[in-house]
Amino acid sequence: MYSSAPLLEVEDVWAGYVKDLDILQGVNFRIFPGEIVAVIGPNGAGKSTLAKTIFGLLSPHRGKVTFKNRSITGLKSNQIVQMGMCYVPQISNVFASLSVEENLEMGAYIRKTALAPLKDRIYGTFPVLATRRRQKAGTLSGGERQMLAMGKALMLEPSLLLLDEPSAALSPVLVSSVFEQIQQINQGGTAIVLVEQNARRALAMAHRGYVLDTGRDRFSGPGNELLNDPKVAELYLGAGRVH
Repeated sequence: MYSSAPLLEVEDVWAGYVKDLDILQGVNFRIFPGEIVAVIGPNGAGKSTLAKTIFGLLSPHRGKVTFKNRSITGLKSNQIVQMGMCYVPQISNVFASLSVEENLEMGAYIRKTALAPLKDRIYGTFPVLATRRRQKAGTLSGGERQMLAMGKALMLEPSLLLLDEPSAALSPVLVSSVFEQIQQINQGGTAIVLVEQNARRALAMAHRGYVLDTGRDRFSGPGNELLNDPKVAELYLGAGRVH
């Protein structure tokens, strides 16, 4: 399913929030067009730090990030967005005081084309948002807010979507719904980096996965192989637990 070149490649990246205290310590990562790639690992492993570094919210101290055959190392997030990448953080991912429809319109702030067809497409993907379009985002349930955050990002029709812990703090029913929507988005052609604590669910739906631990990529491979790898299960999946 892969083209000859990755859509995104992270090569030997070291990054962190404090000088000389790197959370990522030589991480390598790649995703090809159309893939879902899960990033799992224990708390503090560097999963969210990797997403922020890819998206330009952190600048790596060493290493290189390439997107669409162009180095984006050191670029600002707004420049990366214009290249076709969007990021949905775990928290503060919608404008609570704005309506659902206004949030979608804000998501398309750099577009010059008509927004109505794009909004219709988002409402088709997330029907619950269509029924809430005049409702303020701050009054939505956790699952609805997560769907709005993804819909807002999709208004730019990105080729790569970074999702940081989309199932965090959701009920099991809402987790299932959000994961179904993620698969639907991917089936539309969008590549997805899925940073997830719900490791089993993430690996079960991912084409490939990476296990981060203490800032390094310890394991990588097809999602179902990692899911069934005894070493990965023992160290990172536990007996039914998720991390």
